[in-house]
Amino acid sequence: MEYFDPAETWSRDALVHAQGVRLRAIVDRALRSPFYRERLGKTGLSPGDIACAEDVGRLPFTTKDDVRAAYPWGMTAAPREDLVRLHVSSGTTGVPVAVYHTQDDVDAWADLMARCLHMVGIRRGDVFQNIAGYGLFTGGLGIHYGAERLGCLTIPAGTGNTRRQLRLLRDMQVAAIHIIPSYALYLGAMLMDEGVDPRSLPVRIALIGAEPHTEEVRQRIEYLLGVKAYNSYGLSEMNGPGVAFECLAQGGLHVWEDAFLAEIVNPETGEPVPEGEIGELVMTTLIRRGMPLLRYRTRDLTRFLPGLCACGRRHRRIDRILGRVDDMFIVKGCNIYPLQIEQILMSFPEVGETYLIILEQAENMDQIRVQVEIREEHFIEDMRALHGLQRKIAARIRDEILVTPKIELVEPKSLPRAEGKARRVEDRRPALTRP
Repeated sequence: MEYFDPAETWSRDALVHAQGVRLRAIVDRALRSPFYRERLGKTGLSPGDIACAEDVGRLPFTTKDDVRAAYPWGMTAAPREDLVRLHVSSGTTGVPVAVYHTQDDVDAWADLMARCLHMVGIRRGDVFQNIAGYGLFTGGLGIHYGAERLGCLTIPAGTGNTRRQLRLLRDMQVAAIHIIPSYALYLGAMLMDEGVDPRSLPVRIALIGAEPHTEEVRQRIEYLLGVKAYNSYGLSEMNGPGVAFECLAQGGLHVWEDAFLAEIVNPETGEPVPEGEIGELVMTTLIRRGMPLLRYRTRDLTRFLPGLCACGRRHRRIDRILGRVDDMFIVKGCNIYPLQIEQILMSFPEVGETYLIILEQAENMDQIRVQVEIREEHFIEDMRALHGLQRKIAARIRDEILVTPKIELVEPKSLPRAEGKARRVEDRRPALTRP
């Protein structure tokens, strides 16, 4: 097994020891920020109270609202002249969620990202096309710097302009790409429509992330693009991409525990859940200097996977993100996550790459309406076949979420598409009546 970084080979004992040492150091560092000086001052905790990694549970949680309230400088733990990079979490409105980095932070981030790319088979000299948004979005620059650190010829292609993307893939003999799942599906559908065999393209590896997605979506991306797709996890508050990544074994995503301390807690109580049980991922930065975060509540739902990975790394693994606490909606007393519906839809070969879940009211009752694009070759079938497909999809979804949806089959390419993260749910219910 070839490794990029010696830390990948550390034993569990070495990782746990390093986490304890680094946790104490990062608490000391965090006290340089106005926010943590006040927050930790109220608890009476000091770095000397941290003896091991398990002591992380003695620290208070940090939330996105905390980071917003501390804007612009309240979370920073370094002199302003030492800060070299600012990113803002995507999807925020109103007061930004700002994240600051020193040069050491940027270098460490690039190393972690290069570690991820190397782990899935990307090597120095490969051509890497980054089909992601740049600017304040971390997915662009974070992966870009990692690819350059690894020694790849890196193309900052950005999003959109699909024909130019395809030309670059061919002309530059691109070996690997980074792309969000919804755009990967769109690109693959375009290749299919134009009769292009994806195996004629040089790309062999796709890194997919930024949007929660099901295994069915990953498999569809692999089929449409003729690649091996690897799941990536990150969030702006922790760095961006490079927090956790799949290895070649694809038995979950390795959290880089030399840089992050991960917990999974009950979203309601904040108490740890047993290994293997789904809960909210909570993260602590262990090496970031510009803006340390202690016990940050990500709102992402996942679980620790038990046992050892076949790849030999001892960094703990999390399952793919199963959704967000904030994404859950309630209809007729049932807790429902969009990915539950996506998993069913993508299991039907007749279904295209795009769908929209609409929540609305009819006769004072909450209803779910799902608009589903159907592939061209199936949309022209007779009405009996289409009605039969509607019934099958509705029944499968009802069995999963315990609510019967209304299924609308729509023409290919008729639903809106975004160059950024796809919008999968529209809640049209009156605000006062939403659960």
